[in-house]
Amino acid sequence: MTDLASDTRARIETLLQEHPVVLFMKGNREAPMCGFSAAASAALNDLLEDYHTVDVLADQDIREGIKAYGQWPTIPQLYVRGELIGGADIVRSMAASGELNSLLGLPPPDRTPPEIKVTEAAASAIRGAMTEGSDDVLHLHVGAGHQAGFNLAPAGEHDIVSHAGGLEIHLDPGSARRARGIVIDWVETLQGAGLSLSFPGSARVRPLSVQALQERLQRGDITLVDVRPAADRARAQLPQALALEEVGEATLAQRPHDAPLAFICHHGHSSAGVARRFAAHGFSEIYNVEGGIDAWAREIDPGVPTY
Repeated sequence: MTDLASDTRARIETLLQEHPVVLFMKGNREAPMCGFSAAASAALNDLLEDYHTVDVLADQDIREGIKAYGQWPTIPQLYVRGELIGGADIVRSMAASGELNSLLGLPPPDRTPPEIKVTEAAASAIRGAMTEGSDDVLHLHVGAGHQAGFNLAPAGEHDIVSHAGGLEIHLDPGSARRARGIVIDWVETLQGAGLSLSFPGSARVRPLSVQALQERLQRGDITLVDVRPAADRARAQLPQALALEEVGEATLAQRPHDAPLAFICHHGHSSAGVARRFAAHGFSEIYNVEGGIDAWAREIDPGVPTY
């Protein structure tokens, strides 16, 4: 392991003295740059409003120095009151068991299994994806922005377990808290079939014509978000729109939830799915642009190419 220069050691020790909780990671808590850093920061985000992060990608001396400082070879690394706690797996395990709460001086996590509804169609689809005789169980992860996903993996010692639709669903404490009252369904759209999660109080996605969009953009009272991939955006550019791919869904979800958002894609299909996710995030005024940029080019701005 690389020797630690004295000036780098001093910088690290200053960081640890100035901040009671420090996460050395790739990226930052708003935009993690690797899955392990994302997992560690997500566990801390569930518990703390304020902690310090150090982006090791922006500082090669710190990136190598922190490995030597604590004799820990990987990133991320969590320090609490100057003591090395560990990396992503340890942080997640401690969050699941409640040890992280205790370490941070917080009450133990609520381990009440959430009430979840699973429709018959969704339950059938999930059972069909499970391998008979496998020791893996169904895990549901619900992020702070209500991003949700399932995976099959061995049961964890500290899992919170809910039963719904004849299924056993395993959750971590943060996911369990956010999953209360959700409805899991199986839906078929033009983009294909898949699981859909609805959260209590989710706003309805409202249709927005390109004419109405133009008026609102001129008034400056709505944010337009382009969900198309970079190649499509290059073919037909819409300067008025933020690119979701560049901004990031997690970052956009941090905006005030009473801020009006409109989503646009090529024809209005993919954007509808993204709009539903943001409605589930708790945004109160969500729109999907009918006809997408194709309608915008035909009805509003013929200078935008159609494709």
